[in-house]
Amino acid sequence: MSVAGTTNGTGMNSVGADTILSIRNLTKTYPNGVQALKGVSFDVKRGEFLVVIGLSGSGKSTMLRCLNRLHHPTSGEVLYRGKDGAVVDIAAAEGEEILTVRKKIAMIFQHFNLIPRHSVLRNVLYGALGRTGVFKSIFGLFSSEDEKKALEYLKLVGISEKAYYKAAQLSGGQQQRVAIARALTQAPDILLADEPVASLDPATCHTVMDYLRRVNQELGLTIVCNLHFLSLVRQYATRVVALKGGQLVFEGSPMDIDEAWFARIYGEGAKEVHIN
Repeated sequence: MSVAGTTNGTGMNSVGADTILSIRNLTKTYPNGVQALKGVSFDVKRGEFLVVIGLSGSGKSTMLRCLNRLHHPTSGEVLYRGKDGAVVDIAAAEGEEILTVRKKIAMIFQHFNLIPRHSVLRNVLYGALGRTGVFKSIFGLFSSEDEKKALEYLKLVGISEKAYYKAAQLSGGQQQRVAIARALTQAPDILLADEPVASLDPATCHTVMDYLRRVNQELGLTIVCNLHFLSLVRQYATRVVALKGGQLVFEGSPMDIDEAWFARIYGEGAKEVHIN
């Protein structure tokens, strides 16, 4: 497994131009002593659709939350290279720097975290909160440019006709698409998706994944996504990393995960479930 970043002669970390994130020896130990991540290292290439797989409890969600500092890593580095070429160690960021990083690394979750009584459009506009401020957002004082972008992103995820519906009126799959549009309104460089289809029925899974792929391909947005089902991984991922017991055990093409690798990642006797 290669690491694109190196340490130059001045002692400053550097990251290759085609790498947007470089995770190096990342560890996370919780206060109760559970070690969720044990020296995980890999790179995320700019513009790729990287999928993280592994059993429940393997460290997938913990790792995603370390990438945008929802969790504070115990040790290691998370090097983020912005479009201006500057490199920031997210793991060491403090105060305002953490807020700045979070603006560039949006996240969607298994549960959609919408405000049910507010309109779809209003929920999407909350993605612009970092630019608008809490006070203005309370009164819906978003800029016309933000509103234009929000409507564009609702169109991109195929749900613009629901813009003025209340979020509570939407199905689960529709609400997840609203959550994607909200993340896009944040204007991020990276989109983290933590089990984005785990709460959805099989037919809806592909719809949501199709729109995530569209976001990746049409906007060139880098996506790092946790998934359970290998049938989805093989269809949507450009590259895969697998965690087991908090350690990286596989990195490569989804097509390289044969029966032997499946058993190594998920355990002997595990059976693959297909989402058609």
